[in-house]
Amino acid sequence: MKVYFAGSIRGGEPDRDWFHRLILYVSGHGKVLTEHSFGYSYEEEIGFDDTWIYERDMDWLREADALVAEVSAPSLGVGYEIAKAEEWGKPTLLLYREEPGRKPSAMLNGNNNLELVVFTEEEEALNAVDRFLSPLRAGG
Repeated sequence: MKVYFAGSIRGGEPDRDWFHRLILYVSGHGKVLTEHSFGYSYEEEIGFDDTWIYERDMDWLREADALVAEVSAPSLGVGYEIAKAEEWGKPTLLLYREEPGRKPSAMLNGNNNLELVVFTEEEEALNAVDRFLSPLRAGG
């Protein structure tokens, strides 16, 4: 199975340590096509040509069997990827870390076609990944 992982890089402040743990966990279910995208520093990432990034990422998303998106930090790019995944019929899991005084995007939370899991402990998010990806990996 091939999984596209999405998370904020240029939008809200990325939680790189959490992203790395999450990517490693997701990789236990299949190949994470975007895993190295989160190994760059912000300065390195913005040095890449935007057209190249867009085309590479859209190719990966088309190739993916599923999308797992960490949506705690706002990101226009992640929102775009989620919309394309929905348009293309890709199974999609959204993970949102609950914080006092904040709510997930209404466009994501209000979309009944998307599974959005609100978590406080990372273990809850990892369990949601298992529940989401295990049946896909098994073909069901």
